[in-house]
Formats: sequence, structure tokens, C-alpha cells
Amino acid sequence: FWDFFKVFAIAALIIVPVRWFLFQPFVVTGPSMKPNFQDGDYLIIDELSYHLREPVRGEVVVLRYPNDPSQFFIKRLIGLPGERVVIRENRVEIFNAENKNGLVLDEPYLPKDNVTFGGVDLVLPPGEYYVLGDNRLSSSDSRVWGKLPRRDIIGRVYIRAFPLNKFHLFGTPA
Repeated sequence: FWDFFKVFAIAALIIVPVRWFLFQPFVVTGPSMKPNFQDGDYLIIDELSYHLREPVRGEVVVLRYPNDPSQFFIKRLIGLPGERVVIRENRVEIFNAENKNGLVLDEPYLPKDNVTFGGVDLVLPPGEYYVLGDNRLSSSDSRVWGKLPRRDIIGRVYIRAFPLNKFHLFGTPA
């Protein structure tokens, strides 16, 4: 019994901090990220990276819904702090220090028939982000509920573990 208890205690000392502070499981529900993420996809969320670096445009993140922090959403980071985000004529344009005249986002992850509706023109203050779902017609995102405070970002999608035929390790977008 004592040996079993020691093995259990050591395993708990290793697993609990990893689970609570480094990686967290997340199951996708809803159509907002189709076709890239489907209902039932089992993801591993990296909670550590954003303590060491800032989020990067194009990363898929799990976040607390700002209007109800008990709910978790999965979205793609589009606008970063200090940038101006403009959505018009089915395109997303970013204005920042490197792109004073604007940069139309190239979004190869979107299906060809996807439509980005909205008449958005806003500047993101420090510590706030703009997120969109990949399935723009079926997504409750920043177009609906506004800017996302940094504190509401849980972490970035790191691994799609299940289904096994779609296993994927996600890196940082170029």
C-alpha cells in the first residue's frame, strides 16, 4: 500500500501542475471555426507561451467570453494592440506602424465561399485584441461583442489530439 501511495503522490505532483499551469484540454463545440476545427475536436491548449511572449496574429486561441467568463470560445487572433482594424467589402484590413496605408489580410485558412460581413473601423488600445471565427457567417466574435481584453485569453491551440486522423501540432504563424 505504501509503495502505491508514493507512486500516486509523485504522479500527482507532476501531473497537477502541468494540467493547471502549462497545458489544458479543450473540446470544440459549435460551427464558428469550421472547416478548420469541427465539433468534438479534442485540443491541447498551451497556457505557458503567452507568459513568455505576446500573442501573434493568426494564432488560434481559447478565450473566456467577455460577456460571460464561465463560457470558453475558440477564435483566431486578427488585430493586435495599437492596430486599426477595418472590415469592409468582404475583407479585413490592418493599419499599424509597418502598414500605414493598410494591409489586406491574406487568410488562406478561410474557405473560398466565406464572407466577412461587418462595417468595422476601430483602433485597439493597449492590452486588447480583435478575434474572428473562421466560419464568419456562424461566429459570435469581436464583430458582435467587441474587443477582447488580454486577460481573457487562456492560451493558444497547440495540438489537435483527436480525432487521430486529424492529429496536428500548431506552430506560430509566419
